[in-house]
Amino acid sequence: YVLSGFARPRLDSEESAIKYFLLGAFAGGFVVYGIALTFGAAGGTTNLGAIVEAVNVGTADLPLLVIGAGLILVGFGFKVAVVPFQMWTPDVYQGAPTSVTAFMAVGAKAAGFAALMRIFAAALPSLSADLTPILWVLAALTMFAGNLVAIVQTNIKRMLAYSSIAHAGYIFMALVPFGNAELFGAITGSMLFYLLAYAITNFGAWGVVIALEKAEARGLKLQDYAGLGRKYPALAASMLVFMLSLAGVPPTLGFMAKFYLFNTVIEGGFVGLALIGVFTSLISAYYYLRVVVIMYMQDGEPEIRREPWLRLTTGIAAVGTVLLTFVAVPLLSWASNAALSLF
Repeated sequence: YVLSGFARPRLDSEESAIKYFLLGAFAGGFVVYGIALTFGAAGGTTNLGAIVEAVNVGTADLPLLVIGAGLILVGFGFKVAVVPFQMWTPDVYQGAPTSVTAFMAVGAKAAGFAALMRIFAAALPSLSADLTPILWVLAALTMFAGNLVAIVQTNIKRMLAYSSIAHAGYIFMALVPFGNAELFGAITGSMLFYLLAYAITNFGAWGVVIALEKAEARGLKLQDYAGLGRKYPALAASMLVFMLSLAGVPPTLGFMAKFYLFNTVIEGGFVGLALIGVFTSLISAYYYLRVVVIMYMQDGEPEIRREPWLRLTTGIAAVGTVLLTFVAVPLLSWASNAALSLF
């Protein structure tokens, strides 16, 4: 919360800090109340293994447990920016310092989804009959809302903010079949693999944004990227890779992540949701490729920061986004094994 207000005395930065704090505290209240109800429903424990045992032996109060799980879902829905709990994301991402925005877009989201997966897939799979329809609707709405609103954005930070909302919907898809014990390894593995691909790609994309950003939040319009391909071809090529990966175009890490995720959802029996994911990915290609068109097909004189670490970071991320595609199977296996060791 404090980091998002570090760009003082900019009013939008201070506004983002206040907005993030208030909504974050509100979301935290839902989580705490949900944990309290879960504690009572499970017979006085918050241990995940003990909750599973209480459900299995029939001592848990299932209606109360469902309510508690729903409140936890609402609280973490704010954290990961799932519709309809995403209203804070664009303003906070735009107002916060860009380096902080990059951290929030990747680190905070990954932590939130890891917590959701651990709670629902490990401790509450017996509630899938009650929660799966809700998760299905939330995932579909998030994918549509994030991608459709991103189309009309002219500020790169707001565009990437709505992009992150859309990707929250894709990652949320992995939670939908959480009650299927046979797919547990595939569900957790595909989610971790997607988070890895999302993290690498997003860190690189935000690195390019930082490179072009100027004082007083200037240099953040999409038109500020005009001529980047001619004047700074290496940086533009990196941004091209990141945009293609976020859109899920092969041969990028983002494509492999979506492929495995959609395959897992289909194996779980949710073909319709997977088709929605494919359709919304096609929608996202418009605003991602718009950045590419502006960089390479429009004239301009962009200026970037002369900081070697920025070029090094974006270059490494771009190379990793492409090369890691060819070791996707071992990475997915590693992600599945890592997830299984945690649960």
